Amino acid sequence: MPAEKAARRDLRKPPVQRLIPPVLSFQFHNLHFSPTPATLAVGVVALVLVAGLCVLSWKRSPHPRRTALLESLRMLCTLLVVLLLWKPEWLTQLNPETKPRIAILWDASKSMETLDAELPQLFSPQGEVVSRAEWTRHALDSSLWDPLRDDGANELFDRSFGEPPADPSEAALAGTDLSAPLVDLLQNETNLRAAVLLSDGDFNTGEPPVVAAQKMLQRGVPLFTIPVGSKKRLPDLDLLAVTAPAYGIVGENVQIPFTIRSSLDREVRTIVRLRDDAGHEKTKEITLSPGNPTYDTILWRIEREGSAMLELSIPVADGERIESNNSRKFTLSGRPESIQVLVIESLPRWEYRYLRNALSRDPGVKLSCLLFHPQLGKGDGPDYVQEFPLKPEELSKYDVIFLGDVGVAPDQLTKEQCELLRGLVESQASGIVFLPGPQGNQFTLLDTALGDLMPVILDPENKGGFNDPVAAPLSLTGEGRGSLLTMLADSEEANPDVWRSLPGFHWHAPVIKSKGGTEVLAVNSNRRGRFGPVPIIVTKAAGNGKVLFMGMDSAWRWRRGVEDKYHYRFWGQVARWMSYQRNMAAGERVRLYFTPERPVPGDVVTLNANAFDPNGAPLEEGVVYVDATAPDGRKERLGLEKNDTAWGAYSGRLKIDLPGEWTLRASIDETGAEPIETKLLAQGVELEQQGQPARPEVLEEMSRITKGRMISPEQLPDLIKEIEALPEPRPIENRLPLWSHWATVAVVVLLLGIFWTGRKLNGAF
Repeated sequence: MPAEKAARRDLRKPPVQRLIPPVLSFQFHNLHFSPTPATLAVGVVALVLVAGLCVLSWKRSPHPRRTALLESLRMLCTLLVVLLLWKPEWLTQLNPETKPRIAILWDASKSMETLDAELPQLFSPQGEVVSRAEWTRHALDSSLWDPLRDDGANELFDRSFGEPPADPSEAALAGTDLSAPLVDLLQNETNLRAAVLLSDGDFNTGEPPVVAAQKMLQRGVPLFTIPVGSKKRLPDLDLLAVTAPAYGIVGENVQIPFTIRSSLDREVRTIVRLRDDAGHEKTKEITLSPGNPTYDTILWRIEREGSAMLELSIPVADGERIESNNSRKFTLSGRPESIQVLVIESLPRWEYRYLRNALSRDPGVKLSCLLFHPQLGKGDGPDYVQEFPLKPEELSKYDVIFLGDVGVAPDQLTKEQCELLRGLVESQASGIVFLPGPQGNQFTLLDTALGDLMPVILDPENKGGFNDPVAAPLSLTGEGRGSLLTMLADSEEANPDVWRSLPGFHWHAPVIKSKGGTEVLAVNSNRRGRFGPVPIIVTKAAGNGKVLFMGMDSAWRWRRGVEDKYHYRFWGQVARWMSYQRNMAAGERVRLYFTPERPVPGDVVTLNANAFDPNGAPLEEGVVYVDATAPDGRKERLGLEKNDTAWGAYSGRLKIDLPGEWTLRASIDETGAEPIETKLLAQGVELEQQGQPARPEVLEEMSRITKGRMISPEQLPDLIKEIEALPEPRPIENRLPLWSHWATVAVVVLLLGIFWTGRKLNGAF
């Protein structure tokens, strides 16, 4: 309460006004000075003191002629410095040679084709609704402007701006700049009386319009704006984006996210339809809330190899005004797979045994296992290796590494091997899966290079984890419900029921909380910590690769009643998700991957490549090129830069300026090295869109700054009267600030140098 009373007392106090020192102003012909009283007094005192010093020095000198020249030079330098303190400016005026001119600027951008402008009674007694461009034409052709031309008092002219380019490739990046037309007008017109702007106020390129408005204020040219169009969005369903992956595995589902925005005034139940060029179709029912974007996904099963054109669409709803934005096309490639997986474990616990079985029976996975058994020695048999890969070229073939209940120990991993694993993930886009166990061996990894990759904070006081007598079920988070990793059902609708039916777990890792920048997919339903529910499944990005933490050891129990259905599907999805980016385009000597996968014109795509020598070792010396072919056939060669690592990693950047299919061809500058080729699809999102609401608040702010006014269509006759009442344009003043000009400083320095040299010579004679 005392704080609130003090705040109320502060509000009753008048605001503290900062005192601005007054500025004096005087000029001699074209030279204008604007000192403050303080700088004027300081300058006068300085001149008097230096003049007295000069006279005294001249009288005492044995060489009066020389000294008189030097002291005159001293006085000249002092005078120049004092004058600079008074901010001198060279002022010139440009008097108009023509009659006062009035400019009418009108918007011709694509957004002006929106059909939402109601004609006022001045133009049409019926008040029909026309496009914004047609409304503008009615206004320009109106006889209301004739009084401004009567008796030749003013010169009236009009100019358009924002016309879309004729070239379709350039039209994708074209936008509306409200600032540039006004700046050009001020630069080219010397006798401008006023400007009128007809626009919907929508801008998406250039400087903020208020910058141009401030320049008009400095010139004394008022801006009158006339808003065109409705402030409300047209009733429409807009399929904003489809962010499909670049490729998928034949026989597997891919998840295709999409975004739909509804500007209808009611809730809409509709059907999303996904169809390929062969006629196969998948549908999904969704509900669109009014006025908000809806984010959702649809599953698509890839049945054949090769690239296919797909189209995602929604039907036209009742009352919808724009049909052209209800569908989007994209390409999706189907590929066979061969994922290299390495599983490292200490004891053959149940989780390890069933994981090994699941991966070894997966036709798309080539499995290697390294088992550190403390009593029986290293595991042997099919799929087993006896040593950790000793060289980067031996390790770099693996797409995913599963780390079980292992750590740094004489009979397990070394710190050097941990550094190799981190380099594999960050530099070669591999994935690593942490599978802790009740021995707590993974705590020893926290002091190695892998410590930063761990996506959770572990509790060091409970290294053995926690055992619960009652099985705890997993609970999916919001991110988990939309992740492909946790999609165990054949459809999104049935997935929550599947997870609720899965058997729970009795042991979980001692997790305190997840780290920043991670994504928690599932939590413990029965146990909470200081920071909320205990995270169980957590993912994060690490360099170019991915990390997954699985904080329980009972996924094998998911086989109860359904055998391998969900258990195999989960681990298969983990392997594919973590190796996806690494295998976007892979050859024997070079591997290429890029982000974002579905750019839009104007985006910069980051290209990453891993290059290898003929023996499979990371390339130490050599050049990697990417030849990019644009949709219009234009070609560009990029030389990728080698990263400062021992993993043969290269990177570069490509500016996407056209929508459509780009061809990327990566190669090594060596004889006999086979290049690889992949496709990049840039989505055609145009800056200028129809159906967007008008923005009269932008026009109102511009008018206010220039001391003009925003005029509604019904007030057009009043606009003519206000322009006629404006005073004649004032002459244009050009001010050259001498006090900050480089030439002035150079002259002062030169004079001081001559004075200093003269003093030395005068003392030598």
